[in-house]
Amino acid sequence: MNTNERIAVAGGGLVGSLLALFLARRGFKVDIYERRRDPRKADYIGGRSINLALSDRGWKALEMAGVADAVRDAAIPMYRRVMHDQAGNLSFQQYGKDQQAIYSVSRGGLNKLLLEKADEYDEVTVAFDTKVNDINMKENILHLENTVTGEIKEVKYDRIFGTDGAFSAVRSRLMKVDRFNFEQAYLDHGYKELTIPPTADGKHRIETNALHIWPRGEYMLIALPNQDGSFTCTLFFPFEGKDSFESLNTTEEIREFFEREFKDAVDLMPTYIQDYHENPTSSLVMIRCNPWHFEDKICLMGDASHAIVPFYGQGMNSGFEDCSVFEEVFEANNGDWEKTFEQFSKKRKPEADAILELALRNYIEMRDKTADPQFLLQKKIEKRFNERHPDKWIPLYSQVTFTHIPYDEALRNGDVQDEIMKRVMDRPDIEEVWDSEEIEQAILAEINS
Repeated sequence: MNTNERIAVAGGGLVGSLLALFLARRGFKVDIYERRRDPRKADYIGGRSINLALSDRGWKALEMAGVADAVRDAAIPMYRRVMHDQAGNLSFQQYGKDQQAIYSVSRGGLNKLLLEKADEYDEVTVAFDTKVNDINMKENILHLENTVTGEIKEVKYDRIFGTDGAFSAVRSRLMKVDRFNFEQAYLDHGYKELTIPPTADGKHRIETNALHIWPRGEYMLIALPNQDGSFTCTLFFPFEGKDSFESLNTTEEIREFFEREFKDAVDLMPTYIQDYHENPTSSLVMIRCNPWHFEDKICLMGDASHAIVPFYGQGMNSGFEDCSVFEEVFEANNGDWEKTFEQFSKKRKPEADAILELALRNYIEMRDKTADPQFLLQKKIEKRFNERHPDKWIPLYSQVTFTHIPYDEALRNGDVQDEIMKRVMDRPDIEEVWDSEEIEQAILAEINS
């Protein structure tokens, strides 16, 4: 393995900055190029503030990169969902068992931390305000432009990684390569961010260690806690239709809708009308492509190769898992770049397709089923069975969130479990016998059949 090779990482976001850490720890010289301004500067304005849910796959990558402890200091554990109905009544659903939690982290704060950790390595340089205009594929030369000064330069690299997001410039260049497949689609729903401020003494106004959901069928509001006592709220809402971004324009229309659908949240959000008017409405894009690499020269990771919707909390986690899986494949191949790129791409493509499918399904679950008593009962049955037979049943959510089972394997397991639970839930007396030995044996019989 030649650590004198020069490596470019196009994109200094979460995945790019973490990948740079992995490469620098191996002794490679790494140049990060980011088209945004330096987010660590006091006058930086921009970027998405939407909070993220960090879970086991992401933690593994952070541990391997040696930065988990620093991230943990800024993360808030969320042990359960808290569902708010229209009358303000609450119901609850644990995420896992034995104090298992997902963790609320600030996208911007985490990005700054990872960049600072990368900057601690002499092998890493970071150039902000720099975009990729083109790539000379034969020579692996990046054509770069400073967006402030207009300076143009060309730099040759041994390897180039595209971690530059859903609208990746690196991927755009690969799309001109023969037999490169690409698919892009948008949800009919978008999102807008709102805020629950802290109390006067800096406390959270509602339960801190929980992800709050206001499920309303075709749309939902969620809230994740911040360190300063506030909550970042996200309204997932149709672009068009009766209740939609298209239909809510005036202050009165916004007030009437929120008072009707999210009354207990309105009482917590004194600036929700101002936030609704001023904060952007953002779309939700999905990206699939194949292959994720070109020869032994270029490799895509994160949203550049597999942008997904955020409803399983796995966008960042799957991107971080790209980094840890790449590290493991690279180690197994003794630093052979050609074998590593090929095997990494082949392994991660079906896994990424699976988590996209799971995320789409989970949107329906979060906005609709979490308000359904039958759905909540099914989850109680699964939890009880898992506690008695952990070797035979791991709930799908736990497989995705609290294990490292490949996403595509988890999807297949979940489909089998879902068919079993459909038959169990079809029993007319299920509400009376759900926690009985009879139901336990019925599930065992299904598994063993």
